[in-house]
Amino acid sequence: MLFGRYINRYYLKYGWLFLIGILALIAVDYIQLKIPEYLGEVVYILEHNGDTNRIFTLGIYVLIVAAGMFVGRFIWRIALFNASFRIEADLRHKMFLKAEALPRQFYHDTKVGSVMSWFTNDLETISDHLGWGTVMIVDSLFLSVLTIVKMIMLDGIMSFICFIPIVLIIIWGVINEKFMAMKWDERQKAYDELYDFSQENFTGIRVIKAFVKETKEIHAFAKVAKKNANVNISFARLSVIFDVIIEIIIALMMAIALIFGGWFVYAFNHGSAITLFGVTEEITPDKLIVFIGYMDILIWPMIALGQVVPMYSRSRASLKRVSAFLSSEINVKSPENAVKLEQVEGNITYRNFSFSYPTYDYANLKNINLEIKAGESIGIVGKIGSGKTTLVNVLLMMYNVEPGTLFIEY
Repeated sequence: MLFGRYINRYYLKYGWLFLIGILALIAVDYIQLKIPEYLGEVVYILEHNGDTNRIFTLGIYVLIVAAGMFVGRFIWRIALFNASFRIEADLRHKMFLKAEALPRQFYHDTKVGSVMSWFTNDLETISDHLGWGTVMIVDSLFLSVLTIVKMIMLDGIMSFICFIPIVLIIIWGVINEKFMAMKWDERQKAYDELYDFSQENFTGIRVIKAFVKETKEIHAFAKVAKKNANVNISFARLSVIFDVIIEIIIALMMAIALIFGGWFVYAFNHGSAITLFGVTEEITPDKLIVFIGYMDILIWPMIALGQVVPMYSRSRASLKRVSAFLSSEINVKSPENAVKLEQVEGNITYRNFSFSYPTYDYANLKNINLEIKAGESIGIVGKIGSGKTTLVNVLLMMYNVEPGTLFIEY
């Protein structure tokens, strides 16, 4: 699970949904462990020429378990995914309120691509982890532990032999987690640059066409797009390598179970039971079927354990970026004794006015002289970057009020 300053509160707000979903998920995990036992009993009946009517009864039990699994999965999907979507919506709403309160200087210093990435990719990554990530965490913990306990109770020696590769999964997950977080952060930054470049070109498309800079901008965009593609390919390559190694380890576990289980069953049927670690192995065909059934159930928790590591790395990096945005300082604040102006009338006058942004060494506006009479409507025209928006923003933010006149002079 993800924990942080801006997300912990939602676990309390939507805790009831998480509780219902987790309980339904645990119930599904528990009842599906009955199926290998029923299959093992069927093999025992066929091997010993037992009551065939019992096989029909066991088939009914399997159908009941399947129906229970269907209902349980429906409940946990509705509960957990509903909770994750609600948290995503609440976080997005909180971020919108924050975006409205931040000063203009913040958007002057921050790339548009970064802002878009926080509201799209990062929030979706967090929501994905809260939904599917919760499922994977519960399954990798509860289902794996319960399955391992049943396997040990069934045959300790076989379980010990098959569990050796699990250590490799844990080691590989710890090593890969840091690399996945780093690659995901690089991927997000590359996306920010690509979006920011595109936004600037679309905004200034008339300037680009006027100076016949299309070819130059196409080559520049190709470089940015190639960098973004390379970063995404690098991230995808690392994810595929991680998943492939997990699959290999799982296949190794199943191969070990089949090889040693078949060897033990063959020896037992021929009256020459094998002794390992001072314990005589007496595995019958029905016990081997049950054990293989448990191994088959254990595959999903192992895959979930492998997938939840990179998913957690991505979501943690995204939550860090979202938290940094929500922690941005709001410099423009209304004073406690602010006076609300109503029905302000008078002229607006600029005299020798100049203005420059804090991050620029040159004046964006220089020696502006302007007078707007009360009730008069004017239009401000000019090419892109000439300072039209800056002139209006200064009018809204920097003024001294005198009787009958709004006067600006610098």
